[in-house]
Order: sequence, then C-alpha cells, then structure tokens
Amino acid sequence: MPHIPAPEPAPRGELPPHPPCVLTVAGSDSGGGAGIQADLKTMLALGVHGMSVLTAVTAQNSRGVQGAWELPADAVRAQFRAVVDDIGVDAVKTGMLASTELVETVAALLGGVTAPVVVDPVGVSKHGDPLLAAEALGAVRARLLPTATVATPNLDEVAQLTGVRVESEADMRRAADAVLEFGPRWALIKGGHLAGAATDLLTDGTELHWLRAPRHDNRHTHGTGCTLASAIASYLARGLEVPEAVAAAKTYVTGAIAAGFALGEGIGPVDHGWRLRR
Repeated sequence: MPHIPAPEPAPRGELPPHPPCVLTVAGSDSGGGAGIQADLKTMLALGVHGMSVLTAVTAQNSRGVQGAWELPADAVRAQFRAVVDDIGVDAVKTGMLASTELVETVAALLGGVTAPVVVDPVGVSKHGDPLLAAEALGAVRARLLPTATVATPNLDEVAQLTGVRVESEADMRRAADAVLEFGPRWALIKGGHLAGAATDLLTDGTELHWLRAPRHDNRHTHGTGCTLASAIASYLARGLEVPEAVAAAKTYVTGAIAAGFALGEGIGPVDHGWRLRR
C-alpha cells in the first residue's frame, strides 16, 4: 500500500474551536456507497464534522436495494433535536426521507434552522429502486423544497416533481424555473444523464451558472447524488457562497466519479477518498 502522508497542520491561530458541523438527514446504505455512509465520508474528506439523523435502513449492495424500513417519526425527531439543541449545525443536507410523514416531520424541523439547507429530493436509487413513496411527492413540493437553500434534483427527479422532461441542455432552464416555483432559493439541475459533457445548471432565477466537467467512462457511480449534495453542504458550512460551494462540490464529485471502483457484482461506488489516494 502506498504511503499516504499526514495532512499539513494549519498555521497557529487559524483553526476554529472545532470544524464546521454538518448534519445529514438520510437513509442508511449497508453497502457503504450512498446515503448516510457516503455523506459522512464526504464530510470527513472536505474537512467538516459530520453528524447524522437516520430516517430509514436499507438492505443494499452493488446490485440494488433488497429491502427498506423507515424509522418512526419520533425517532427522527429525537435524533435531530439531540444534535441541533446541543451541538448546533452550520449546514444540513437531506436525502432519503421515504414517506409523507417523514418528509413533513423533517420539513417542520428544518423550519427552525437558520443554517443553509441542501435538499437532495431522492426518489429512486442508482439501480432504479424506489426510495420515496409516490404519495409523498406533494409534501416534498409543498413542505420540503421551501426550506432549501439549494435543491439538487437529477433529471428523473425533476420530471417526478414538475412534469418537465429534459431532453437537452436547452430544457434545463425551464426545468430550473419549475423547481424554483416550489420555493428553494437556488436550484441545481443535474444533467449527468444527458449525452456529452456532464453539465449542470445552477440558478436562483436571475443568475445562471453553467457547470461543465468531462464525462468519465466509468460505470461505478453509486452515490453520486448523495456525495454532491453533501459536498455542497460541507462547503456552505465552511463559509462559501452558493455558486462557489456548488462549483467546488462539482470538482470534488467529478474526481470521485473518475476514481470510482468495482465492488461486488454490480455498480460500485464513487471514491470519496480520491484526494488522499491521488
């Protein structure tokens, strides 16, 4: 195994009492590629302290989701209050919320948070397995998206939420406008499923930021959406403004995709520690 040097210590006087604290509210991926596990790995890689509220447990591996069990709303509420009331948060990221009850519970909790919130409106897994009940879409639109500093839907999630089908880059502005109608401050439309370069559009309805990266010929991309949303939350917690945080997160996740590795018999994960192994 190659030697990995320890990180250089920060100059005296520049470290805060503790790293910025980021909370993920999401489901568990037992295979470690997405969900809470991916979020916490990303947060560690980007220099923040990751904390978690578990919303659901999945039996999941490289071939897909074999089972999913949501936690009671009281358990989700208790986890959230335990962390926020004692430690506090500098940013929050949401992922798999599974049901209408959990979407509404989390949205109500986020209403009392002043830190930036990144909402990844997870609908299906990388393998096509449903992770959100169809009847919960209304609560996502009406309750969850209005809490978001940044919403990060992929093209399938855009279609689920708005009915807008994106076939080319020309459709992405219309998709973003449709998402912004539900109340997030910024919408990041992820165009990774389109042909050509991996192009995303970030907009608040006024500013347009086109983010482009080369497309890597690597099928092992499990956890991409979770990783990107967690990276955005991490950079926001570190004090970057939204456009800068999203651009930095895009660079991080592009490297993680390029370094994604085979694991099991199906789709492997992105490499959250790619910078350490570079």
